Amino acid sequence: MHLDELQWFVVLAETEHVTDAAAELGVSQPTLSRALARLEDQLGAPLFDRVNRRLHLNAYGQILLEHARRSIAEIRSATERIAALRDPDTGTVRLAFLHSQASWFVPDLLRRFRAEAPRVQFDLVQGAAHVIVEQLANGQADLAITSPRPDGYRWRGLYLERLCLAVPRDHRLASRARIRLADAAGEPFVALAPGFGLRQLTDELCAEAGIAPQVVFEAMEIPTMEGLVAAGFGVAVVPVPRPERAEPGAVYVPLAAASAKRQLGLAWSAERQLPPAAQRFADFVIRQTYEDK
Repeated sequence: MHLDELQWFVVLAETEHVTDAAAELGVSQPTLSRALARLEDQLGAPLFDRVNRRLHLNAYGQILLEHARRSIAEIRSATERIAALRDPDTGTVRLAFLHSQASWFVPDLLRRFRAEAPRVQFDLVQGAAHVIVEQLANGQADLAITSPRPDGYRWRGLYLERLCLAVPRDHRLASRARIRLADAAGEPFVALAPGFGLRQLTDELCAEAGIAPQVVFEAMEIPTMEGLVAAGFGVAVVPVPRPERAEPGAVYVPLAAASAKRQLGLAWSAERQLPPAAQRFADFVIRQTYEDK
């Protein structure tokens, strides 16, 4: 059943006159009659009663008319939404990002971009690194701000975060200017759950340092880790915080290893073309990050 034939049927049902409907649609009467015959054949029922060479919509036709109008409206709505999505000025950007970027980096980018493109809409999802990669893989996200770099995706590094060891204020390591992670061997660790990018980096750093830390609690967000460190539950590998976002009850001791850093970047599929609005946002993010350096 073609959309054109449904639209023809609606006009015919409203006029109940083949000649008038054909003239309104700009098709020949035989073409319209054949289209009606095909519809009736597919449905297995007549849609009009023929009385004195006139058409009168019957009960079957009333049912089809109701659904045809609804279907045409839905297709029209879908067409309008697709057009909006493909408009760089009014489209929608589906952006996934790490929990740790939700408090300052992503909101600041969005604020600045919306000043430039106020009509672009956003579908936002925050989550762990493995969730973000799944969102990119299944097409639920156009772009992702994540770490570490996911394999098989286009990537643009945005900035580096140095990693440190967060310890309670009265901890034996709190007075150090810099430490090796091996110095924390035997300490209880608070970490993110497996699947988070920072947990992956922490595990790699611990392996590099030759230690197998006892993880006493697995958190879902970095502020939770820092709060538990301040409460004396253990130590934690975290990014060096911005001064205004540091946990007052914790001390952040820089790690000496050159590999103790986290690269944040913008990732997107190498197999799918970005919608125009998403491409516009990606260009903006890359440009802003370059200009901020």
